[in-house]
Amino acid sequence: MSEHVPEPDPSHRAKQHLSRPARPRTVLLRGGEVHSPADPFATAMVVEGDRIAWVGEEGAADSFADGVDEVVQLDGALVTPAFTDAHVHTTATGLALTGLDLSGAGTLPEALTRIRAYADARPADRVLLGHGWDAGVWPEGRPPSRAELDEAAGGRPLYLTRVDVHSAVATTALLDLVPGVRERTGFRADAPLTGDAHHAVRKAAYATLTPAQRTEAQAAALARAAALGIGTLHECAGPDISGEDDFTGLLALAREGAGPRVVGYWAEAVASAKDAQRIRELGAIGAAGDLFADGSLGSHTAHLHAPYADSPGSAGGTPSHTGVAHLRAEDVAAHVAACTEAGLQAGFHAIGDAALTSVVDGVRAAAERVGLGRIRAARHRVEHAEMLTERTIAGFAELALTASVQPAFDAAWGGEEGMYAARLGADRARTLNPYAALLKAGVPLALGSDSPVTPLDPWGTVRAAVFHRTRAHGISARAAFTAHTRGGWRAVGRDDAGVLVPGAPADYAVWRTGELIVQAPDERVERWSTDPRSGTPGLPDLTPGNDLPVCLTTVVGGRTVFGPPNE
Repeated sequence: MSEHVPEPDPSHRAKQHLSRPARPRTVLLRGGEVHSPADPFATAMVVEGDRIAWVGEEGAADSFADGVDEVVQLDGALVTPAFTDAHVHTTATGLALTGLDLSGAGTLPEALTRIRAYADARPADRVLLGHGWDAGVWPEGRPPSRAELDEAAGGRPLYLTRVDVHSAVATTALLDLVPGVRERTGFRADAPLTGDAHHAVRKAAYATLTPAQRTEAQAAALARAAALGIGTLHECAGPDISGEDDFTGLLALAREGAGPRVVGYWAEAVASAKDAQRIRELGAIGAAGDLFADGSLGSHTAHLHAPYADSPGSAGGTPSHTGVAHLRAEDVAAHVAACTEAGLQAGFHAIGDAALTSVVDGVRAAAERVGLGRIRAARHRVEHAEMLTERTIAGFAELALTASVQPAFDAAWGGEEGMYAARLGADRARTLNPYAALLKAGVPLALGSDSPVTPLDPWGTVRAAVFHRTRAHGISARAAFTAHTRGGWRAVGRDDAGVLVPGAPADYAVWRTGELIVQAPDERVERWSTDPRSGTPGLPDLTPGNDLPVCLTTVVGGRTVFGPPNE
């Protein structure tokens, strides 16, 4: 006699069904070119949920076609890992995209005309915000005077950052909103603001943004990044750059929205475990990014061993100005040691050779306190790292410091007639941004834009690294592409991402581009090959003058953030 088993309650079965995790959605992409080290001849890829499940050739793709939820016909398009921009100021980028952008102004009168038009169009704005002026490219060779700004803005508060964001001009009405600004370091009667004066005025100007304005700017920047095939941004924030509300609001927007990932750094010195915990509570993964060791070359505030060639205000024509040192080696050592002890990534903004010397000496001193192995494992990073020497490059390699660099700086300011040469003289200018020497020494590279200093432009960034204005510093397209995809992930401690292999995050972009080529294995960046026997995945021909690839789709974690939806 068998035991009677009652029929389960249908409602119970329904509840059981609803409680089961949904099967990950699967997508097959086929009929294109898939850039993957797993198979240099791959034409197809399977995505399962938020991970890459398979990469291979067209014949094998047939076996997947009936078992997936969607098949995407690539029609010859290229699929690559999504780019990671390793240094961005998201809100400022969005304000440049949606607000007053002076980067295209070719003369001082044109800039003033744009300011008048913008002021007329924004009568309700409490403070007018703009970015991108560069007196170095204007025939007048000087920034606008305060009287000119006051007239153009109609007497209203106006804040305008120089293209490098390390100095700014402001109207009298804005200065009057900042008590004591005229007594702060970096204030001169009718010259751009630098240092503490600049930070105070910037804080006052950005404090006038409403939450809605800030969110609008951030959303615009994230949308622009997604449209360019960028899947991850490293936000470099801090108390001298943007407020905590700006930073936490951006991280929340990125978590909740359908856009690129945002990894946050907060640039504030750490002296204790309590300080480190506060950084984490903000949502940052490191006390790094723009923790300033110095300023910028364009604003004469990068810290140099030898004076600027065009020092402002030099007596008797003899250069004497060597920039501004914000941190000493002992300050660097204290910060790095405290961060390492707390398991937190540390980092600095350092451009001038003296600033980079202080950073390397400081990190080495920290290694003597807490151990070289722990320092190397922490993957501390240095932003910009432009005026490196053989000694500091060797220090980067010894200490496993990541160089977070911006090749578009060289494209914009390098060369015999560029801003670098004007500030430093041609001989010193030729030593800047030595990417080949960094790679030869084994220094990890992560590429970015420092947007809005230079625009979000990933393929243009790769091109600038390959076709460096100082030929000896150029690197291969493959190395530059890797530094702009996988390099950004490695810089945040992730070695499993930024590459299209099974198990990796499904962060990828689809591109319309021309014939793919493989750079020949020698030092001449102009030599290319289309021979498939190389066994190396091809990349677009980035030779200057050629069209750059056009993004068709960007996917982050299996979600389409730009282009036609995949669900």
